[in-house]
Amino acid sequence: MKYGKIIVLSLMVLLVLFACSLQTDQPNRSNQRSSEIVQQLQAGLTRNPGDPKPGFSANVMAPLHVKVYNNKYTLEAQDWIDFEAELTTAKSIGVDAVSVDVWWGDVEAAGDQNFDWSYYDTIFQKIIDKGLKIVPIMSFHQCGGNVSDDYTSNLPSWIWTHYQGSGISANDMKYQSETGAYCSEVVSLWADNYVASEYIEFMDEFESHYAGYASYFDELNISCGTAGELRYPSYNSHDWGAYPNRGTLQCYGNLAVEDFRNDMLAKYSSLSGINAAWGTSLTAINQVNPPSNPDTFFNNLDYQNIQYGKDFVDWYNDSLKGHGKNMINAAKSAFDNQFISIPLGIKIAGVHWMMGHPSTPRAAEVTAGLIQTSVDFQSASTGHGYANIIDVCNNNNRDTILHFTCLEKDNEDYSPQYSQAQALVFWIAAEAENQNIVIKGENALPGGVTSDSGWNNIENAFDWASYIGFTALRISQVTNDYTGRTRYEQFIDKYSSSTDQVTVHYQEFGYAESYYIHCWDGLSGDYQMNYEGYYNGGHWWEVTLNNAPDDFKFCFKNNYEQWDGVNRHYTNQAAEVYSLPYDSTVYTYRP
Repeated sequence: MKYGKIIVLSLMVLLVLFACSLQTDQPNRSNQRSSEIVQQLQAGLTRNPGDPKPGFSANVMAPLHVKVYNNKYTLEAQDWIDFEAELTTAKSIGVDAVSVDVWWGDVEAAGDQNFDWSYYDTIFQKIIDKGLKIVPIMSFHQCGGNVSDDYTSNLPSWIWTHYQGSGISANDMKYQSETGAYCSEVVSLWADNYVASEYIEFMDEFESHYAGYASYFDELNISCGTAGELRYPSYNSHDWGAYPNRGTLQCYGNLAVEDFRNDMLAKYSSLSGINAAWGTSLTAINQVNPPSNPDTFFNNLDYQNIQYGKDFVDWYNDSLKGHGKNMINAAKSAFDNQFISIPLGIKIAGVHWMMGHPSTPRAAEVTAGLIQTSVDFQSASTGHGYANIIDVCNNNNRDTILHFTCLEKDNEDYSPQYSQAQALVFWIAAEAENQNIVIKGENALPGGVTSDSGWNNIENAFDWASYIGFTALRISQVTNDYTGRTRYEQFIDKYSSSTDQVTVHYQEFGYAESYYIHCWDGLSGDYQMNYEGYYNGGHWWEVTLNNAPDDFKFCFKNNYEQWDGVNRHYTNQAAEVYSLPYDSTVYTYRP
């Protein structure tokens, strides 16, 4: 397949029309951000490769943790100084926001509902002070033990015994693999019914503590599994699963096995129905189990050729999708006040190895839970098996953005890796486009943004597929490395919607159906504003002005032809400015 000729140029109507109803004291307010994005994307349907992308965003990942040496103040100060220097460089090359892992195991380590946000108070303020926005990641997974991890944050120790009174042991809370090993990096999805309330409490407290930061948060990303990704820990260090083997199935714990049996009974109505479908002669429901010999299950292609195998993989995949929905619903439940207008985001891992394996194709994606095998998983009509898991971003009544990794990777379709990474990058984007889902990309490994070959692959994906945003792993790779910095700056210049855009935010002076910005002396006319949300004690409206000059004057009015009577002067203060009613000051932050 020659991707230079695959014009995935329908650049979707990335429909983010999951209307979210704003809970404010004014009636008939709707979040208009999604429709604005759709209009921009529709206007860009005829774009050519290399053209700017509507809604484009360029982000960087913060360090897993800025090192803090409690007894060595000078080293602690130096680490913060280095980080602040990186932020300054990131801002100068056009970066929009910094993603920051908010470690559950750090914040709530001392005990249930005992929260310590002090580290995040510091890092958020440093990011804001440099004029950048933030993408907090609700990191309900362990840090440490995975590729490039240079920090350790275990899950709160109290979580493992928290439900013993309900008969749920510490091991019940963990994934158990086909080898019998237990994973402590995340809580098993089969314990969602128990632990979801803890996730909600954590996010609820986060919103309460950072309510005044709403205007600085571009997205709220939700960790849905190990490494923050919606996948099983099939190739993590606790087990023999590793690159580039198939990994291990993670569904042998008591709660998982019970769920599999219940699911099969629900599908076939009875044990006799199961036997009829599978061609078996089971005599008790406790004989319905995950594969007893996983090597045979894969080597004989049972995972794709027999009904038991297809049923098992479907259940395994759908359980993961259900977990993604549970995490999105938990975030919706928690982020229901000041954060209600902020889009959510989840990440799917790029498991790109063994895709073209001659004996067990796609097996690593199966053990990670990412694809179905009851469908033609080699067909574009099923998203090459990914349609079901990508659908987790649909029908949430909340804008939900999909993030996908490994954009920098080459195809290496030969032994031992049999990787088709570039094919996967395009498959995922095409299916997201087919489902009208906004998709953004990342590099899988830090070195991917310090090489020209990595950037060439990233740009190829942006030229020919539907990605509209990129998050560079990690900030130091695109600020301290010459190639990383140079290529990211060029990348941002290439795909930014406009170098002459100014976004103006205005706090209304009274209720109205609509507000307008009126411009003169450099920019002429009235431009309708979109309702943004309720922040800092007032209702806000926003508008993005394209091809705006560096100097113009403006004021505001509503649909009743009521004016606030104060003139403002834009003199290129920033690409995003804020105004209060009856106040001539042009702010570069939300007052």
